[in-house]
Amino acid sequence: MSRLNNLARIVLLIGITLSAIFFIERPCLAQVAPLTQSVAVPESVAHDHSIALTSSAPVPSEASEATLPDPPKPNSSGDDSDWHIDLSPYLWFPGVHGTIGALGRDISVHATPGDLLSNFRFGLMGAVEARKKRILLPLDLMWVRLGTSKGLPFPGLEAISADVKGGEFLLTPKIGYRVIDQEKIKVDALTGFRYWHFYESVAFVPTNTNLNFSKSQDWVDPLVGGRITGMLAPKVVVTIFGDVGGWGTGSQLEYQVGGAVGYKIKPRWTLQAGYRYLDMDYRNGTSIADLITSGALFGVTINLK
Repeated sequence: MSRLNNLARIVLLIGITLSAIFFIERPCLAQVAPLTQSVAVPESVAHDHSIALTSSAPVPSEASEATLPDPPKPNSSGDDSDWHIDLSPYLWFPGVHGTIGALGRDISVHATPGDLLSNFRFGLMGAVEARKKRILLPLDLMWVRLGTSKGLPFPGLEAISADVKGGEFLLTPKIGYRVIDQEKIKVDALTGFRYWHFYESVAFVPTNTNLNFSKSQDWVDPLVGGRITGMLAPKVVVTIFGDVGGWGTGSQLEYQVGGAVGYKIKPRWTLQAGYRYLDMDYRNGTSIADLITSGALFGVTINLK
């Protein structure tokens, strides 16, 4: 019997030592949940010594009775004071139709997305947005150059060709405030302006300086608008946006509406597909550009910070 008692004491000492070493090397486990283990001992030893074992190192009774603090929660967007930056390169494949004219002469324009792509020479499209708490600073840019070379369809002038170039540059900086900022829905109020630049040129080959010409138009339209973003699923987001402006300051009236569906392929990467409609009516007394540009768009949003 004495040997059994000695053996039981040795087992108890080894168990206490291993338990202390385990929790000294892994203190974070004691913060997650109190884990207790009971060790079976011979009945005679339990009656003789009345020993209760736990798997944690001895602590003061006050600490053992205290409630553990809740784990830290991530800051909500309203409490986050850091700047966040999103970069969104995209491709817009629109068609264009409407009326253009100058010096009292108007012509109708109708170009499909295929027509524009066949004469496409250069393009740059993208958006970037910086935000801090509820303050938003979005910027959208679109620059497209078109060009073609055709022979003149007139008898005796077939040897002369016309090199036609045209382009459009739009820059839209805005400032906004996030009116509703919830996990499932966000609503933004925005204001800013859109800078328009159109240019066109015609050069004849062989060169004829009497017929060559180049012209451009520039104006700025103030804007007001908004945006709604909703989470349909953990990885699916829907965005609806729009703005309106002009009111005679640059164009008579311009407005756009659009929407996109996004799918998160990574925590910081979201693929997007949608549709954009832009209507502009510009008149300055000598020239007219009343055009609707609309079509599908595809892009990706990258959270840089």
